[in-house]
Amino acid sequence: MSTPTVRAELLLEDLGAESLPHPGGTLLAHLRRVRSRLTLWGARPALRLAGLCHAFYGTDGFPKALLTLDRRAELEGIIGAEAESIVYFYGACDRKVTYPALADQGSDVRDRFTGRSHTPGTRLRRDFAELTAANELDLTDHDPAFRERHGADLLALFHRFRPLLSQAAWKDCLTLDFTGQSRHIRISDTSSGLADGPGGSGDHDH
Repeated sequence: MSTPTVRAELLLEDLGAESLPHPGGTLLAHLRRVRSRLTLWGARPALRLAGLCHAFYGTDGFPKALLTLDRRAELEGIIGAEAESIVYFYGACDRKVTYPALADQGSDVRDRFTGRSHTPGTRLRRDFAELTAANELDLTDHDPAFRERHGADLLALFHRFRPLLSQAAWKDCLTLDFTGQSRHIRISDTSSGLADGPGGSGDHDH
């Protein structure tokens, strides 16, 4: 019996993610590495799945959408409602509006698809922060120009997100050397085979 991860990867392959260029190779390779990093951080299964699928609807930084929003039910049927809701939130986030106050309990975020604002709960804020860190760290691993151009801003962003990040994610963020080399753990494309065990709860210790 296939797992949600296997079914999600098959859909990604069917939609061309395996041939879509992305820093470090292809979009699919990037998505696998993000999932692997979240797994190493002890993320719960729903967040790991969201890491693999976070680009399905496009993002504020990667506008290419693999699925249109009228197919949300299709993705939900594969990865479950919880993971799909994280994927939607990540894709819909208006980063310019949301990033500065995300860690402030009760602050609004803006949905770039609808133009409306809403107030997400703490769990969803933490999931978003964790996924953002995993995604951006992978980019710094595989795109030196990106790291040089955005490294200082990323470090500032990670500090703003600190109350939302797990201890493992925070330690990974802090071992970056934005003057040249990435000194944190580098996730390889071959690490996508990490098992789909129960993993960590995703609960953070702050």
